Amino acid sequence: MTARPPSGSTVLGYAFVVLAAVLFAANGGVSRVPLRSGTDIETFTSVRVSGALAVLALVALLTERSAFRLPRGRQIALVLGLGVAGVAGLQGFYNIAIDRLPLSIALLVEYLGPVWVVLWVRFVRREPVQARMWPALALALVGLALVGRVWSGIAFDGIGLAAALSAGLCFAVYFLLGEHDTGAMTPLAVILWSFVVAAVTVNLIQPAWTADQLGASASLLGRLDHLSVPAWVAMTAVVVLGTTAPFFLLLLALRHLPAMTVSVVAMLEPAGAVVVGWLWFAESLAPVQVAGVLLVLGGIVLAQTSRRVQPETLPPTPV
Repeated sequence: MTARPPSGSTVLGYAFVVLAAVLFAANGGVSRVPLRSGTDIETFTSVRVSGALAVLALVALLTERSAFRLPRGRQIALVLGLGVAGVAGLQGFYNIAIDRLPLSIALLVEYLGPVWVVLWVRFVRREPVQARMWPALALALVGLALVGRVWSGIAFDGIGLAAALSAGLCFAVYFLLGEHDTGAMTPLAVILWSFVVAAVTVNLIQPAWTADQLGASASLLGRLDHLSVPAWVAMTAVVVLGTTAPFFLLLLALRHLPAMTVSVVAMLEPAGAVVVGWLWFAESLAPVQVAGVLLVLGGIVLAQTSRRVQPETLPPTPV
């Protein structure tokens, strides 16, 4: 897929991607509200993916009806892979991770996905990479060791860490599949059909219409635990403000900035999650863990920019 040069206002592009990262980071906190109020992770994932599909379908109906055309040939394999791994798998594992880990750690581990992409490109595809890939990998690994304080035993939930790592692998699959030529399919068409596949997948596991807990009152948790809202209100915010809105902001950003720039600036999301976790849930990290977070973020940015040929990819799927 040939990258197209960015057009329009660079400042506007940065504003779009920063706002998207802020919404994604805040969404981790909002997602906890229905999850902690009795909605199980499988049902939550089904409702979120199905709700996002409904919004995407409405947007396509209003702006790009050609997106409803059925995929053909290799496009079918592409949307199947994106739907099962890049959307359903990523959403499912991410939801487990944010429910069991501090927000900052869950997102930090998930955002190692771009590092796995570059390792795959180097050792499986045998494409050349910049020499800075190796210090990038070292920074990320040392940073994770500091965050997890491995010298005193892993400080976080093992299942949560495994889920975050699995989410990162699904994230990598999304990037790798998103680089493939989609032929006549536009980005909206690819995402729409990927969400169709994802919605079918998650509803086979747990139908969205079984979400009988969303009518209950839900505490806003953390420092706001004295306040409550109907769980469906928080769920609607997850679908609209935490999923479709930031996704379309990234699409808009790609009209003004190169895909690689958008991907790197989107790394603000894990940093934003640290702030959300501290302000909302009183989550705190020791100074050595903060240093680890900074090392991981530095390693991710270096890894993101280490490929000699930077293909245009789909924007990151909402998390």
